[in-house]
Amino acid sequence: MGKIILTGDRPTGKLHLGHYVGSLRRRVELQNAGDYDRMFVFMADVQALTDNADNPERIRQNIINVALDYLAAGLDPEKCVLFIQSMIPELAELTTYLMNLITVSRVQRNPTVKTEIKMRNFEANIPLGFFCYPVSQAADITLFKATTVPAGEDQEPMLEVTRELVRRFNSTYAEVLVEPNIMLPENQTARRLPGTDGKEKMSKSLGNCIYLSDSADEVWQKVRSMYTDPTHVNLNDPGHVEGNAVFTYLDAFSTDADFAEFWPEYQNLDELKAHYERGGLGDMKCKKFLNQVLNKFLEPMRQRRHEFEQDIPEIYNILRKGTEQAREVAAQTMSEVRHAMRIDYFDDEELIRQQTEFFRNK
Repeated sequence: MGKIILTGDRPTGKLHLGHYVGSLRRRVELQNAGDYDRMFVFMADVQALTDNADNPERIRQNIINVALDYLAAGLDPEKCVLFIQSMIPELAELTTYLMNLITVSRVQRNPTVKTEIKMRNFEANIPLGFFCYPVSQAADITLFKATTVPAGEDQEPMLEVTRELVRRFNSTYAEVLVEPNIMLPENQTARRLPGTDGKEKMSKSLGNCIYLSDSADEVWQKVRSMYTDPTHVNLNDPGHVEGNAVFTYLDAFSTDADFAEFWPEYQNLDELKAHYERGGLGDMKCKKFLNQVLNKFLEPMRQRRHEFEQDIPEIYNILRKGTEQAREVAAQTMSEVRHAMRIDYFDDEELIRQQTEFFRNK
């Protein structure tokens, strides 16, 4: 069995730094390392519609934004398969079969589902499609027999549901599906990048994101208003770096080379943290440094994105080709699934022979 990566994003808007830290950066590294036999990256428009059913145009328009962000960040269609979820009908079929192998109460216990329901104010009226998206996600992963899923730690409960469904399917029918493992970001402190407002999660719906395509001015506006340490009122007050969004972002993005270029007074982030914690260092200086770090990091992506924007038909052509490749793999897996479930009626020559014999001798 090969080593296969499957990962993707909901196309509800442009991608932000949380996406990059959580999985996108790692995807590019893995694609270029060549340690995996195949890598699938998709736009999860079906899952996005579970809470945008009344606004499909939002999803329609953002397919291209996500594709542009993928390419600008360094994903290469020659090294990975880029595809659109809704264009693979086998995913809907497998989702239906997997739904028979899990209970409502099991889905309700999923902490990620609980958090998402609360965040979207669905407590009193949960759309069934949204409630079942952990099963849809399991179908995405298992249809391509993914062995590895790069994701943030908030997705671990989802991966556990997938593993349970794989074990249930294989024990009920036959050993067809593969249990996936999660690949968490290497940077422990940035596994879940907070929003600019200091809230636990960066989210489009909360308006606390820095997007990969933001201009230099937009980045500065967001960094300047970023949450820091509410107890650090005066310059000489000791500051706290824990829970301070500015330092969490510096943990994720700054390098010693950035200090040498922009703030040579410090050799590294540890020295900066030590000064902030003992007092005598203002928040605005730290924010200005972070702004320089982020814009240095984002500028090459902005330039690549602008280049790709000049030929939008080619972007759709890339997605079409990737979807065709994904469909071939999906069809093969579903053939194995149907055979294991004994619902491959037209291909089961033995079944036809037995029934022919039965009715002939009746």
